[in-house]
Amino acid sequence: FWIGHATERIFLPLMKLMLPEIEDTHMPAEGIFHNLIFVSIDKQYPGHAYKVMNGLWGLGQMMLAKVIIILDKDVSVQDAKEAWWVTLNNIDPKRDVHFTPGPIDVLDHSSRSFTFGSKMGIDATRKWPEEGFTRDWPEKIVMSDEVKARVDQIWERLGLG
Repeated sequence: FWIGHATERIFLPLMKLMLPEIEDTHMPAEGIFHNLIFVSIDKQYPGHAYKVMNGLWGLGQMMLAKVIIILDKDVSVQDAKEAWWVTLNNIDPKRDVHFTPGPIDVLDHSSRSFTFGSKMGIDATRKWPEEGFTRDWPEKIVMSDEVKARVDQIWERLGLG
């Protein structure tokens, strides 16, 4: 676990050299590190998420990443629960999921053939009108300081402490 996390932290600055829009990455242990990577970016233009996912698949060992999920920079990708929550709330599978063939880890038993299979990229960023989304995108839900204070006051009484 710690070696996987260290690798994630060590290679982040190198990834940023090639893809400076990357804010942070997280490869959760549950994804066996290289099988799932959450990436937050500073989105600057329509389709930016696809540029980043394809760019990552072109960077050395990142070619083995099976699933790449691209999120906006305000998402804490280090918190897998938050990253999944935002992902599952922001995607329309037909519009936002991209499949591509490519090299796969030699230890991956699920691929169609030895060292070759498919990858999935998910654009979980807020959608822009230029990306075909014409409705208003909702603001991120944030509790006010007053609500946080009230919850803190009653937390123990509710048996949630």
